[in-house]
Amino acid sequence: MKAAVIDQYGQVRDVVRVADVPVPAVGPRDVLIEVRAAGVNPVDHLIVKGFLSAGAPTGPLVIGNELAGVVAEVGGEVTRFAVGDEVFARVDPRVGGAFAEYVAVDQSLVATKPSGLTFEEAASLPLVALTALQALTEQADVRAGTRVLIHGAAGGVGSAAVQIAKQLGAEVVATASAGSVELVRELGADRVIDYRAEKFDEIVSDVDVVLDTIGGETQERSFGVLKPGGTLVSIVPIPDAEAKQAQWNVRARSFYMRPHGEQLAHLAGLVESGQLRPILETVFPLDEASEALQKVERGGARGKTVIGVRA
Repeated sequence: MKAAVIDQYGQVRDVVRVADVPVPAVGPRDVLIEVRAAGVNPVDHLIVKGFLSAGAPTGPLVIGNELAGVVAEVGGEVTRFAVGDEVFARVDPRVGGAFAEYVAVDQSLVATKPSGLTFEEAASLPLVALTALQALTEQADVRAGTRVLIHGAAGGVGSAAVQIAKQLGAEVVATASAGSVELVRELGADRVIDYRAEKFDEIVSDVDVVLDTIGGETQERSFGVLKPGGTLVSIVPIPDAEAKQAQWNVRARSFYMRPHGEQLAHLAGLVESGQLRPILETVFPLDEASEALQKVERGGARGKTVIGVRA
């Protein structure tokens, strides 16, 4: 099968190639999925660069972390899916393998694809939507009446988070670039701040929860807009987190999402009910996986980049 692989860690443009590799073996609890499309995320280029691994690859490593496709084979202990089912999944991050014609995934990480979505749209959701859901409901306790500030609200995680926060009943303030203000407003944000024209920390205060997808100066300035006892949740590291918690009398939590098939099924239900929609920006063919990764690496995306694996 064709797959995007690396043989060593390094810069995306230097090490990512498309090669023929064996179809993965199917374990007793695995679902073999014929991949139709795979989502591209910042974590993918970090993996390529070796930031998340202690040792070198031991042969061609198939990259990619989320996908949508059709079940081609099931292991002997699989009870939730059958050949021909249309599904989507966030794969085990220790295994990867989504940028390929086939991938084997434990059934616990798989959910039925929302029927109203294309494979490309469905492939754009698992990682970002699970991240947003877990950030808002597990790392924070967002519910009706919670005031939430979401940074990077036009990006993958941010756009999902705006919609999920509104579904939970929160008041949502969001930051985005001028060209994305109207999109974020359409997603349900009660107030959208053009971060280039206005300083959010000069016009927003008494926030219960900040979801930070940016880091750096944006993260630093976000502590000052929280209520005492509020929570800053970040998908990037928080330097000196304990000291900042004490200084501002808040909670500061950096986390990395985990795959979860039941939560993914819940998110599929939100899609079916019209409460969550994917924001898809660009689709690349598998042969241009390196270009897709480089686009995500450059940042500034409005929605998700996806690799179309099969028509």
